[in-house]
Amino acid sequence: MKIIDIALKDITRSLRSAVALVFMFGIPLLVTGMFYFMFGSSSSQGQFNLPRTKVVIANMDRGGPRLQASSKSVPGGIKANTLSDLVVKVLQSEKMADLVDVSLVPDAVTARLAVDKRQAQVAIIIPANFSRQFADPYGQAVIEFYQDPTLTLGPGIVKSILNQFMDGLSGIKIVITVAQDQLQPKDYSLIGGIVQQYLETSMLQSENWAAELLDERAPGKLPKTTGSLERILGPIMGGMMIFFAFFTGTSCAQSILREEEEGTLPRLFTTPTSQSTILSGKFLAVFLTVSVQIVVMLIAGKLIFHINWGDLPSVACMAAGVVLVASSFGIFINSLLKDSKQGGMVFGGVLSFTGMVGMVRIFAMNAPGAANLGNTVSLFVPQGWAIRGILQTINGSVGIEVFINTLVVLAWSTAFFTIGVWRFNRRYI
Repeated sequence: MKIIDIALKDITRSLRSAVALVFMFGIPLLVTGMFYFMFGSSSSQGQFNLPRTKVVIANMDRGGPRLQASSKSVPGGIKANTLSDLVVKVLQSEKMADLVDVSLVPDAVTARLAVDKRQAQVAIIIPANFSRQFADPYGQAVIEFYQDPTLTLGPGIVKSILNQFMDGLSGIKIVITVAQDQLQPKDYSLIGGIVQQYLETSMLQSENWAAELLDERAPGKLPKTTGSLERILGPIMGGMMIFFAFFTGTSCAQSILREEEEGTLPRLFTTPTSQSTILSGKFLAVFLTVSVQIVVMLIAGKLIFHINWGDLPSVACMAAGVVLVASSFGIFINSLLKDSKQGGMVFGGVLSFTGMVGMVRIFAMNAPGAANLGNTVSLFVPQGWAIRGILQTINGSVGIEVFINTLVVLAWSTAFFTIGVWRFNRRYI
């Protein structure tokens, strides 16, 4: 009971500190809240609201060979006689209605004038020989894209949609050219079937062809799946929670050094309570304080930001691992210090450096070239393994991968705790 009494006294003292509360709860919630309001809010229910871009199209195409694709091979089953008709009808389709407001004009001059007068943000001009140039294996079909130079987002989205759609269609010409190079003249009749197979397996046949055309570049409606607001906030808040959990563990363990300097600890050692009991109570206070921080942050993330941390057993294992490794790391670090004055160097140097290294995998998540390097570098510090664990639970990982990560975190914790307790025992007992 004396161990628990000592632990509760230290916990109460820690939670009464305004600075400690800011580091434990305030900063992680503030940083996550900044991202929350940057990318969306509860009123938008996980969606971005983007004004529709006004687009005028001057379709001057005189036609060419009839478009031979079957309706099932064209986005949404759209029926079009020429390639220019297909481009226009795709942009006018219901699936694009949330992003673009399309109107037709008779000629290129009128289209450009509409943009110059700011009656539209984008003008798309389809030349007279567009379909014939596309039908010619050696021709070059070009669409003129004219935009308001003062705008970037809306025109950029329309240009991205148009580029990706035309890139998909350009694959047809590549298929024909390759087929002509590979086949004998007597087998040219097979080209039609090859083109049809290409159409039926390409992006244009996908049921979600509109979303694929956007290529996740346009901030339109976000589904409640990977890439949603909650999935963005989860790693950010998880990283902040772990980053400051290590600060909490180190700060709480530093109370042993502070009490030694203030004379409180030597006086406690003169009481009938054994020194091992006193130290055990203070070690327990570290674990309990970090436990309070982690539990509160997980609940706050769920209630405030609607973060799905994963299934309960996995989250419980992950949380226990974070508590153990952050607390034991704090005990270990303080066992190496001579006095609390050296704590400034630890907080400003060691903890900040190792914490940032551990979060490299979060910073590199959207940079494929750096992701693998970040994942490797972060595992050189205990924070990296803790963050790896929380990302696994968020992503719904189960089985051997989670088990291995938990074992590694426990190994870090055991090593830190063993060395820290051994050094404190040598120091005071």
